[in-house]
Amino acid sequence: MKKLKEILYKVSIEGISGSTAIEIGNVSIDSRNIVKDDMYVAIKGTQLDGHQIIDQAIASGAKSILCETLPENLVAEVVYIQVNNARTALSWVAANYYDNPSSQIEPLGVTGTNGKTSVATLLFDLFTLESKSAGLISTLAIKYKGISITATHTTPDPLTINKHLKAMVDLGIKYCFMEVSSHGIDQKRITGLVFKGAVFTNLTHDHLDYHSTFKAYRDSKKILFDSLNEAAFALINADDKNAKLMVQNCKAKTHNYALHRYAEFSTQILESQFKGMLLKINQKEIWTQMIGEFNAYNILAVYAVAQLLGKDEWESLKSISQLKSIAGRFQTFETSNNVVVVVDYAHTPDALKNVLNTINKIRTQNESLITVVGCGGNRDQEKRPMMGSIAAQLSSKVLFTSDNPRDENPDHIIEQMIEGVDPVDFKKTMSVTHRKEAIKVANQLSQPGDVVLIAGKGHEKYQEVKGQRLPFDDYKIAQEIFSKTP
Repeated sequence: MKKLKEILYKVSIEGISGSTAIEIGNVSIDSRNIVKDDMYVAIKGTQLDGHQIIDQAIASGAKSILCETLPENLVAEVVYIQVNNARTALSWVAANYYDNPSSQIEPLGVTGTNGKTSVATLLFDLFTLESKSAGLISTLAIKYKGISITATHTTPDPLTINKHLKAMVDLGIKYCFMEVSSHGIDQKRITGLVFKGAVFTNLTHDHLDYHSTFKAYRDSKKILFDSLNEAAFALINADDKNAKLMVQNCKAKTHNYALHRYAEFSTQILESQFKGMLLKINQKEIWTQMIGEFNAYNILAVYAVAQLLGKDEWESLKSISQLKSIAGRFQTFETSNNVVVVVDYAHTPDALKNVLNTINKIRTQNESLITVVGCGGNRDQEKRPMMGSIAAQLSSKVLFTSDNPRDENPDHIIEQMIEGVDPVDFKKTMSVTHRKEAIKVANQLSQPGDVVLIAGKGHEKYQEVKGQRLPFDDYKIAQEIFSKTP
């Protein structure tokens, strides 16, 4: 139990009805989880306005209501707190309720269009290898000390974040590596958190369905760096033209990394093949099991963070050489007839281009590169023709297919992708709406030595159609199909 007045610290309050001296059980944004003596926070969401179910929360036992608009009829026994922004207020309430755990641990936020999951997960893997004292909050999962919980959001709600940070503190964990999405920043999910450091990976076209403009998307990322204090550090990818803007007026000490220009932390790709690559990081050579320039950036960011957190350089390099690609990020297998199959999460134009360029640099050009790719429904439509153009230009053959069509007609999405294809590349393309059938066709088209890229879903184990998440695992399905003779 917590006193209501204690968990309202730093909350900008517009009005109170009732006494804040009462004690509160739990805090929840889901009225279905409310029990006697809890606080209910009414959030205006995209699908549901929590203000509409305040009565339901009270009927379930809520003793306190935090909201932006007071109900017409107030219940005498209930304390109402009116605020201007319930999302911001929720973040402060969550931090206070769990004793501000981010100030007792060293959280590090990773943001950018591509690489967030890889950098955060590889950091978790590295620090777990070296000290067994790390936590992870990412798209894939929330992990620490043998606990693994499947994630529902890249950046969870403030209650979930602070609950798990508190658990990490109680277990004596020192570091937590966290993906920080533009949605999470915009929706105030990280408000009130004290970050030890932040990493900026890159910024390319994505999420304009939500942010409307690239500037709004970019500026949302900058908020993470604006929130850093003087004791924190900011690590930026100097090869990205938006990097300097991210740390403009940033209070934290700034460091940079790069592949193509001088930087504090730098690397070169000396050798690359499907089994791995040889890197020279700050003049020291290491072999890694990961491949591609994008992974060179990810590994360099991980190395830089390890150094900034005081890790031994040689021990870190040794551990980095043991790290493996995470699920759905350039995950490969080779068939009995020597076809290399690559499953990757690439779902933005830049990510798709990076993966295709990586494959093209490794293959001898005597083989074909067959790409299976789609675009998600109810998401940024501007990137669809861009991805269609990139896929057709950089592949030998392309199969346009569905990828989480959600509420849209998958054939319409495919048509939009094809609009971006240069007429000279039309002969390379096919449309196969059903994703499993598209993978089957890719198998039938492949010859010994060819490379097949299945892009867009990566680690996801579902296909989202009309509100339903139907089981679908690209890697598992590809293994099943490609194990059969074409």
